[in-house]
Amino acid sequence: MPEMFSIEWLKDSGISILIIIAVAAAVYFALRRLIPPIIKRTAAQRMKGELEEAIKQRSDTLSSVLIKASLGIIVILALVTILPEFGINITAMLAGIGIIGIAIGFGAQSLIKDYLSGIFILLEDQYDVGDVVRVAGIAGLVEEVGLRRTVLRDLDGLVHSIPNGEIKAASNFTKGYSRVNLNISVAYGEDLDRVIKVINRVCKEMAGDPEWNTDFITTPQVLRVDNLGDSGIDIKILGDTKPIRQWAVTGELRLRLKRTFDAEGIEIPWPHTKVYFGNAIPEMAEAQQPSGKSTATKKSRKTS
Repeated sequence: MPEMFSIEWLKDSGISILIIIAVAAAVYFALRRLIPPIIKRTAAQRMKGELEEAIKQRSDTLSSVLIKASLGIIVILALVTILPEFGINITAMLAGIGIIGIAIGFGAQSLIKDYLSGIFILLEDQYDVGDVVRVAGIAGLVEEVGLRRTVLRDLDGLVHSIPNGEIKAASNFTKGYSRVNLNISVAYGEDLDRVIKVINRVCKEMAGDPEWNTDFITTPQVLRVDNLGDSGIDIKILGDTKPIRQWAVTGELRLRLKRTFDAEGIEIPWPHTKVYFGNAIPEMAEAQQPSGKSTATKKSRKTS
């Protein structure tokens, strides 16, 4: 091994190391500038007809992953190139690393599984940064998608780091478009034809509101009478919205329906329970008696 940091070493190897570092840094910063526009252009060509937000999410996700992968490759190549300048036999070291890598590989199958799953998640475009998903039993906003892990933030603000190998199924709430899927309940005494007209009117008014109309893809409307419940009749409302806007639209629609129902005198039911103390109700007792006995009882009452 040559004497380190001598004048001769600095003139020869030192300058070479600085050049390698400078080239590696230049390549990395060049890739950081080149990768995003290339990915965005490619995503736009393959995702024609989709919303601009979806194209941006896809391109941002892929760009982030590729930039991080490029950084790792550049660092490894730079180290492999720099180490011989310190007199280190890189061939022998690589052979030793290969043997160690094989040994680690047998004990790191879960890690390999994470990376393979991450590759398929990206290739199949299961979700991107900015989507709301449920994976491994956890729902939240995707903050990061990597080859090894997916990072979610839930409504409580908690950040969940999930290894990709644990993701068996991914449910994406904001892929392409989202949907208002709302059941509203009305009392049994209401005129359903009138109620349906009122609901459709409220939905149409909201879809025409300048504050909300950009969130709609299709105007929500009554789909069907969905259920005859214990306390009321459930009416199902469906409509498509832009991705991730379904919750805000549904909340505003509930508010407008409640106000309109109050103004129109339409009752939204709640559970009712009747409690009887002491003897049974006379009408029920008569209904449970045999017909002959019931008649005789009525005659005796008339005689008395």
